[in-house]
Amino acid sequence: MTPPAHETLVTALLDARTRLAGVAHRTPVMTSRTLDALTGACVFLKCENLQRMGAFKFRGAWNLISRLAEPQRRRGVVAYSSGNHAQAVALVARLHGVPATIVMPSFAPALKIEATRGYGAEVVFYDTAGEGREAMAERLARERGLTRVPPFDHPDIVAGQGTAAAELFEDASPLDLLLVPVGGGGLLSGSGVAARHLAPACRVVGVEPENGDDGVQSFRAGRLLTIEPRSTIADGARTPSLGSLTFELVRRYASDMTTVPDAELIRAMRFVWERMKLVIEPTGALGLAALMSGAVRAPGQRVGVIVSGGNVDLLQALEWFEAAS
Repeated sequence: MTPPAHETLVTALLDARTRLAGVAHRTPVMTSRTLDALTGACVFLKCENLQRMGAFKFRGAWNLISRLAEPQRRRGVVAYSSGNHAQAVALVARLHGVPATIVMPSFAPALKIEATRGYGAEVVFYDTAGEGREAMAERLARERGLTRVPPFDHPDIVAGQGTAAAELFEDASPLDLLLVPVGGGGLLSGSGVAARHLAPACRVVGVEPENGDDGVQSFRAGRLLTIEPRSTIADGARTPSLGSLTFELVRRYASDMTTVPDAELIRAMRFVWERMKLVIEPTGALGLAALMSGAVRAPGQRVGVIVSGGNVDLLQALEWFEAAS
């Protein structure tokens, strides 16, 4: 897919900022002298774990759903997700009075399934019906006349998600490096647009779990690859591929991509929980884990890190911490 021109993407980003003003939280940027000492950098955490429904996904969902025509709103929307996008679409749909159907795997974290239902959405499990999640969402869209709200591969989603990075650049400028978690690439794509517009000298690096490195492999190969992820605690990054749009945007805007193992995600999570009193989820820890582990080195630099979410089962997290001790 040929992505829109940069100027078009910037206009979409600025429009999304206006649309989200007063709706999405302008999440805080947190710092830690201990973290700076550990990494040798001056680190700024953009805390999207404190966003509405606990993740940056609210931004993209609002930006798309708020633009729907009234007939589309009456019929409803459908989305597929393992968790955070599901909750975002469910909440945004409820706020707009729009019926929502969410296609989820039954093995998604129970916390995220219950939260999605709690926001009023109908949850349909795809793995019990023998269909893939996208295929089921497409079928439900046709049968019920629903509008699809994809998790990442849509210009409105990319623009909405990029507003998080735009805020970070305004609050912590100047930055030399921005580290961004990667699942389907929507957040990385939007962050890249924001960086090129607001901080063109800043390098943008995407970070995936080691056992879900489809984006890294695609980035290195220069072509979009589909690779089924292996087991990883970063459930928000268990995508088999980037999108056709986001892959091209990542190629355009990202300086590099890298991976971190689950053990480093646990280490970064525990540090933030204990030292900064912030609850973050494994996927949200990807960027910080890359910096703390040395997968990305930035001595003496000003480094922005997007902490993408904080929706995690607390008992499961405590088990991870204990096993890693």
